[in-house]
Amino acid sequence: MGIIKISDELHDDIRKSCHVMSRSINAQAEFWMKMGRLAELNPSLTFSELIANELASANAETPLKAVK
Repeated sequence: MGIIKISDELHDDIRKSCHVMSRSINAQAEFWMKMGRLAELNPSLTFSELIANELASANAETPLKAVK
């Protein structure tokens, strides 16, 4: 685990978004970094496709259970 320096403006954007997405500030920043990395590695995929791929990977490891 390490510390990274970001601008005050980006920190404010993360803080605002974390409330909307019900994530901690760190979890929101990590999500954005992960999605940015995935977007760079897969430039032909849309955001929705990246999310679908991540969900499929997570489901392959631990399948979701239906809520009744």
